Amino acid sequence: MTTMSPLARFAKGFWYSFSSFSFIRRHPSLYPFVVLPVVVNVASFGLVIYFGFDFFHRQVMARLPQGTAWYWLILNYFLVLLAAVVVMTLVFFTFAAVGSMIASPFNDVLSARAERLLGGGAGEAPFSLKRFFRESGLTLITEAKKVGLFVAGMALLLLLHLLPVAGFLLYPWLSVAWTAFFLVMEYTGYVFYRQQLGFSAQRRVIFRHAALMTGFGLGLFCLLAIPFVQFFCIPLGVVGAVRLLHEAGELGAAAAD
Repeated sequence: MTTMSPLARFAKGFWYSFSSFSFIRRHPSLYPFVVLPVVVNVASFGLVIYFGFDFFHRQVMARLPQGTAWYWLILNYFLVLLAAVVVMTLVFFTFAAVGSMIASPFNDVLSARAERLLGGGAGEAPFSLKRFFRESGLTLITEAKKVGLFVAGMALLLLLHLLPVAGFLLYPWLSVAWTAFFLVMEYTGYVFYRQQLGFSAQRRVIFRHAALMTGFGLGLFCLLAIPFVQFFCIPLGVVGAVRLLHEAGELGAAAAD
């Protein structure tokens, strides 16, 4: 893969999550650990949408300036449009973060199963509910820290969005880049966590395959943007990350890095 051009590696990384549909379909043993994250995803999306639009109507619409003159109508239109974009952006990114955090214990098992199917993780203990619940607390704590970092980054970008011109031009690109980076960190993180490797080892692998990882992150971002397909983003991202690291030769190399 290292002989491929950066553009070819980017394109290959972009399709990893999409092509994981067929990988999961060929391995029925993964189905239970795919269905549960999808159910969590649907539930979290519904809750985020409900509270997002409830916030929009109660806090935004009620505070818009009122008037009958033509300039008040134009101002009101642009303020509603701006507020709707900001609220939908928050809903979109909150859905990506919260859904991953809640489903993280199942994602960890799914990642381990996919790795074993690809020839890795041979020494892993068999799945048991007792061990699952014992490790779920640690996984949730780790995911909560990641989500906190993601939300802090998005909050800083929203402050940038308030700048008159620069914020309007930079915010869409930076928010997409930050989300794509978060998704790469999120879904490759299960492999590194199992190998008891920290952020520095994960960062080295990500930057060693920068074009591949950039494509993977943007592919996941596009999955999140497709209605209904977005519900499958979590399991596809988890399996896609394992396949990506395996084909990049980093499953065993990461542990020895």
